[in-house]
Amino acid sequence: MNTKNARVLVVDDESDVLFAVKMLLKTEVKEVVTEKNPENLMSLLNKQAFDVIFLDMNYKSALNTGNEGFYWLNRILEKDKSATVIMITAYGDIGTAVRSLKEGATDFIVKPWHNDKLLEALENALENKATKSATSGKAPKRTTAVDFDMLGESEAMQDVFHKIEKIAPTEANVLILGENGTGKELVAKALHQKSFRNSKPFITADLAAMSEGIFESELFGHKKGSFTDAKEDRAGRFEAASGGTLFLDEIGNISLPQQAKLLTALQNRQVIPLGSNVPVPIDIRLVSATNVPIYELAAKNQFRKDLIYRINTVEITLPPLRERGDDVLLLAKHFAGLYAERNHKPNPDFDPATFKKLKQHSWPGNIRELQHAVERAVILAENKVLKPEDFTFSAMEQVSSVLGAPVNPDAPLQLNEVEKSTILRVIERNNGNITKAAKELGITRTALYRRLEKHDI
Repeated sequence: MNTKNARVLVVDDESDVLFAVKMLLKTEVKEVVTEKNPENLMSLLNKQAFDVIFLDMNYKSALNTGNEGFYWLNRILEKDKSATVIMITAYGDIGTAVRSLKEGATDFIVKPWHNDKLLEALENALENKATKSATSGKAPKRTTAVDFDMLGESEAMQDVFHKIEKIAPTEANVLILGENGTGKELVAKALHQKSFRNSKPFITADLAAMSEGIFESELFGHKKGSFTDAKEDRAGRFEAASGGTLFLDEIGNISLPQQAKLLTALQNRQVIPLGSNVPVPIDIRLVSATNVPIYELAAKNQFRKDLIYRINTVEITLPPLRERGDDVLLLAKHFAGLYAERNHKPNPDFDPATFKKLKQHSWPGNIRELQHAVERAVILAENKVLKPEDFTFSAMEQVSSVLGAPVNPDAPLQLNEVEKSTILRVIERNNGNITKAAKELGITRTALYRRLEKHDI
């Protein structure tokens, strides 16, 4: 639908907001109707149909719903299930606004907004409305999320892409959950690339690889002479990420004392380098990730609840590859083309039986395991068509999903022995190269080191 033919309703109890939207849209759409009192909403909808409704999340009214936006959204959708509603929210309500998408809202914008973002939201809403109407209510699938390297047509990944598009332009702290190898760092990079901070640094910190001794130095920096090897002043990751995004990977693996230090820095928006008493202000957008059941740890008092509240204004959960259906085939084709070009080979085809084998595999190492399996198949295959026998999962099948799960020292002895022997065999096959061994096993190098320590290897 052309925006010039659209009728738009804006409901907000702030006169300045209504005036600003009306002035912005009056030359862009056919008609703009504004309303301060949401109690008049249903009466307006009974008199006239609107193509798009901009609905504020909160009102200064006596209506005791906890959040009026949800109440009025539900009233609108009860009247018309196909209504296109864009929620208007303040920064502090971003988490609530994201949940409103699950309740049936089409989109949300954060105030104060950039005019081009509001217009973009309107155009997208009208386009989606027209597409759904033309396809009997079925929205088209996107193969990729624009501007970043993630692929997926499954419903679960479409939800991930939508959240990235909506969350990225905000300042919300994001917690990414998912098994090893599901692409958590790719999501973090996408959030940075599509944010207003994209011209500033994207700094990564693997917290699982930081011992108690270097944690503060790595994150907060240090002054010359603060410890034996401190031969010069050094900025920490927080300071290095100033103006940009700091990605804290494996945050679920840090100790309670480390959690306390991290929480203090986040609350105070400043860090104190080792060997200094002078605080350094920080300006970062925080994105964290973990593959451990962080809420279970919090219930056992092994992870601070107040830190969870601080790091997860919004959550994104990445589905394991085994739950993504035909995405396995989509990704396999993508990796095959990538590694064929890299290794100066023709782009291979896949035997139908190969696709069947790939779909039946449980992929405990997720995308990282698939990527390695395809790379190996492309290099070793005898012809242009990849056959089932070109893909071997022996190491993974023996330990199944054990390697993708958190270390459990109380696991049955037999299972521990299988895991240990598999790790030893893979390390030997890779001539002691831990990085390559971890890649073949479908886990991170840090996770492999933890298992080496667990088995006293």
